Amino acid sequence: MKLVTFTHKNSDPKLGIFNNDTVLDLEAFGHKHNEEFPTTMLELIDKGLEEVSRIAEIVKTSSENAIASASLPLNEIKLLAPIPKPRKNIIGIGLNYTEHVAESARTLDTSKELPQQPVIFSKPPTAVIGTGEAILHNTKLTQQLDWEVELAVIISKKGKYVAKENAMDYVFGYTVINDISARDCRRAGQWIVSKGQDTFAPMGPILVTKDEIENPHNLNLSLTVNGVEKQNSNTKYMLFNIPDLIEDLSTVFTLEAGDIIATGTPAGVGAGRNRQEWMWDGDVVEAIVEGIGTLVNTIKKIQ
Repeated sequence: MKLVTFTHKNSDPKLGIFNNDTVLDLEAFGHKHNEEFPTTMLELIDKGLEEVSRIAEIVKTSSENAIASASLPLNEIKLLAPIPKPRKNIIGIGLNYTEHVAESARTLDTSKELPQQPVIFSKPPTAVIGTGEAILHNTKLTQQLDWEVELAVIISKKGKYVAKENAMDYVFGYTVINDISARDCRRAGQWIVSKGQDTFAPMGPILVTKDEIENPHNLNLSLTVNGVEKQNSNTKYMLFNIPDLIEDLSTVFTLEAGDIIATGTPAGVGAGRNRQEWMWDGDVVEAIVEGIGTLVNTIKKIQ
């Protein structure tokens, strides 16, 4: 199922099913069927993939008129981040593609050796924005605003000491994240000031449940700035795949339903280029992951 969080005519955030050029408003659809459906993405995740299957079956057996009457044209709604307000920090994974390790070692004083364990950082919930929203560039804080397209994994249920053989049972679905990074804001090697500023976690445009993606380890991902391609790779080149990450992370701390793991970016970031490139006011950045969609944001100078 392809899921969205959206607003319509200044409504509160609503949960919907994405269908190309329309969105099925689940609240309105539920009223027509005397059914109560979750009203937020986190509520749906808490109820689990069984609830997704129940909703899918009701939609499948409904008439075209019933679906159409509860649907809205895409151009009449505003898409938000699939999870607009995560309960916890987004878990970020650094240096998880071989060529990105190499380019980072050249320009960001990180080690040229491949990590032996996942490199973990986080981004606060206040960093999250949706497609179409502005990435705020505080030029008093940074002159090195960079991009990073990433596949994000959404956790389905509580897990501690999860074996990698069982790890995919803990996946609810996937979305796209652009891990915006201020390269000149690291402090003593720590990344949260660099990566955790407001609006530095664009996410979306939709969340796809895991059944929609046959193999998350064979997805093309790419990124453009002002229409010029900067990154182009495939998730098969991850150093630590999704089961590896879930096993490792759940050993360190408990994973919970709705947790978000940004699985790392491939080569092609601005910092790794010769000469280095950064984003500036008015630049349009598009992050694309196969089977999910295109996340579009514009840079807006605020200082």
